[in-house]
Formats: sequence, C-alpha cells, structure tokens
Amino acid sequence: MTGAEDPGDDLLGRVFLARVIEPGDEVAGRWVREYGVGEVVRRLRRGGEALPGVTATRWAGLLARAGRAEPERDLALARAAGARFVRPGDGEWPRQLDDLGDGRPLGLWVRGRPSLRMWALRSVAVVGARACTEYGTHTAATLAAGLAERGWVVVSGGAYGVDGAAHRGALAARGATVAVLACGVDQPYPRGHAALIGRIAHQGLVVGELPPGDHPTPSRFILRNRVIAALTRGTVVVEAARRSGSLATARAAQRLGRFTMGVPGPVTSALSAGVHDLLRGEATLVTDATEIIELVGAIGELAPVRRGPVLPRDLLEPHARGVLAALPAGRAAPVEEIALGARTTREDAIARLYELRALGYVERHGDGWKLTRQAVIPVRDGHPPC
Repeated sequence: MTGAEDPGDDLLGRVFLARVIEPGDEVAGRWVREYGVGEVVRRLRRGGEALPGVTATRWAGLLARAGRAEPERDLALARAAGARFVRPGDGEWPRQLDDLGDGRPLGLWVRGRPSLRMWALRSVAVVGARACTEYGTHTAATLAAGLAERGWVVVSGGAYGVDGAAHRGALAARGATVAVLACGVDQPYPRGHAALIGRIAHQGLVVGELPPGDHPTPSRFILRNRVIAALTRGTVVVEAARRSGSLATARAAQRLGRFTMGVPGPVTSALSAGVHDLLRGEATLVTDATEIIELVGAIGELAPVRRGPVLPRDLLEPHARGVLAALPAGRAAPVEEIALGARTTREDAIARLYELRALGYVERHGDGWKLTRQAVIPVRDGHPPC
C-alpha cells in the first residue's frame, strides 16, 4: 500500500485512513494534500517519524489506531451492507465537497443505488431541533414534500425531530432524500429510526464518513453537519434553540457561501430563538418550498407573488373609491357633504354616486345618499380591517 498513483492503492489507503483519522481533521487533510495518501499510510503503518503538526501523544494515538485498521475487512463489511466507498476523483464524488479544503472527507461510505454526485447537484438541507414541536414536525415535512414534488433532493441527518420529519415528508411525496449519518452506514442511529433509515437506503441514499461499525459521538455529529452544508445548495433551519447543533450546519453553510434560510416560529418559543437569531443576521426567511427554490434554483424559478384577498371595492376606480369613502356610515348624506369629503365637485360626486348605485354600493334616500349593507366595512376595535 505504498503507491498512491495506483488507483487500487489509493482506495485501500483512503479506507485505511478513514479508520485512523477522525472526520474533519484538517492537519491530516494537509498531510494527504502535501505528501499523498501512500506516504501518509506508510508513515502510520511503519510508525516512523511523526508527521508535522501533532504532538507525540497524538501521534502515538494515531499509530495505535493504525495498528488495528483493516481496510480490506472494512470494504467487505460495506459490501455486505450494500454500501460502497466513494472518494475524491471518482465519477460519483460530489465536487462541492472540495470546498471544505483540508477538512474535506477522505471519502464517503454510500448505501443506495442513485449517484450521490447527481443527486447532490439539486439538493437542499432541511435541519432543526430534535425535541421539536408539532409545528416544527409539520413544517419540516411540508417543506420536504414540496421540495421533493418539484424535483429537489432533501438532505438531513436522520435524527429524531425535524430531521426525521423532513425525510418522511420527502418519502411520502415519492421523492428523493439523503441521510448523512455520524456513524457507520451499517449502524442506523438513532435505533428508533432503523426502519426509516432502511427505507431511505432503499428509496434514496444513506451516507457517512465513518467506516462500518463505528458509533456516533457528540463531536462527530457536529463534524457531520459540515458535510450536509457542503453537499447541498442551501440549508433551511426549522426550529432550533440557541444551542441547537443544527445551527452548526447553518454556520457551515454561511462559511461555504451556500444559501442559509430559516423558518420563523412564535417569538415566545425558545425552540425558535436560534432560528430568529439567524434571521437577524444573513439568513433569509422562508415559509414554503417555492420560496426556498427561488433562492437555490435556476433563474426564473420564482415563488408566486402573495397578496391578500381581492375585495369588490378594490376594483373600483380611485375617484369612485374616494366618493364611497366619503359617505358616513349609518345615515344618509347630501351630495354637498359627500363632495366636500371626497374633495371633488358636486357634479363629479353625483356622477360617481350613480355609478356606485349601479354596482349596489349606495342608494338614494330622498335628497341624500346612503351606503347599502354590502358597502359597509365592518369595524373591529375601532378600526376598519387593513
């Protein structure tokens, strides 16, 4: 395993390093970039002079892990679980992961039939609180279903709460979804999502940096989030407290120049406080799939313009609306009073009043004019509705 130029050696070397080096280790990433996979593997295998940037204690720990690494066994375990190892330079490698620089994964373990590279080209991350509310669950599932129905891939972390709701929303819409795990792809975590992750692997993709059998740790969840951010066109956060791990995904997306979006919640909810902090910064407020796609999609993929309901009086010509507004509620008024209130002439007011009568807004009462029931605007708390 000494010739990094040999594709087979590079594959085994990267699988070996994936067992030895923790995800996101930028020092080790620099070694690979500067010395090549083969030389880094040789140093770790032979236990020679330490590579630069680590203490003697850290180097000893890496050597101990190297002594137990069996790349051929890891590849066999992966094949048995229906997984493959995708590395930089492969046709399936998503090149946007290269934006992570020396923190780029050494490779990714992938379960599922579709091409990770092709799916990642049109993907959005939907993340948020594990202990979410019903509002968060409903919103995440609705957003994911809307994205999936429009041909977008929904990426999340497979966790309880918002992540699980996002995956289920995409699956329910018969769409595409990717779960990026903080453990081996043959070890569904959390255990309560074993069936969900199995369904994702069957209908979509399950992805992870860690080799088969590896378990999650708190730090691995945080480091996993950078992959979710880099893999996708943008990240949407649905419900997140100020200490939520999902905010790490949003911050990683911002550092990488990806779109960062947030779904607002009640101002009284601590579970939305982290999202609101994002929205006070550089994140964009979104409320449905079309608004997300307007940001991350191609030119011309615009969200519909939203307006309140159109009332019949909204269709009146401005001068007619002015005369209508000048009529007092509850009594008849002479033409002179109406003209004065509408800031127009008596003759113009008469002409407008006859137009309004034809439309059913006013009626004659002797020498005066009065609003019909249809024209009266309901008043709440002393003010007409806006």
